[in-house]
Amino acid sequence: MQENKPILIVGLGNPGDKYKNTRHNVGFIAVRHFVPADAVWRTEHNALTCSENINGRRVMFALPQTFMNNSGVAVGGLMRFYKIPIENLIVIHDDMDLKPGVVREKIGGGSAGHNGIKSIDSAVGADYRRIRIGIGHPRDFGLLTDPADWVLGKFTDSELEKINTAISQINLFE
Repeated sequence: MQENKPILIVGLGNPGDKYKNTRHNVGFIAVRHFVPADAVWRTEHNALTCSENINGRRVMFALPQTFMNNSGVAVGGLMRFYKIPIENLIVIHDDMDLKPGVVREKIGGGSAGHNGIKSIDSAVGADYRRIRIGIGHPRDFGLLTDPADWVLGKFTDSELEKINTAISQINLFE
């Protein structure tokens, strides 16, 4: 990370109450976990954003409001405006290939079919830190549900408990 530049932490999801607590919105859930309750959110560059001073660093949190498939529009706009280098970008998103509550991190790589990641990669490149939170795949539960319907479905209480536990163990500043 470039020490003299802000850190941008983006949670992926879809805007609106209709999508609240859906599997695809696990990035939104995670970002809200890390932001103080009294934070002041504003709308800019197609995203809800807030800024905090954490350990002497400016940390910006963003929730793109462009819908998942166009997340790169918001992320690219914020990065250009605030001159944030790609190594200072952290994106938190859902991953169907991981069991609910499992967290994996990596820098760069492919999108694994995730349209939000494809959009960001297209807008800013792929060499940023990704925090993937498992939401499971319908086949893991013996379901024939279409994956698109699965990600837009709401978490069960037990899934949400696993997700919240996993989120509380993420160290954003390691």
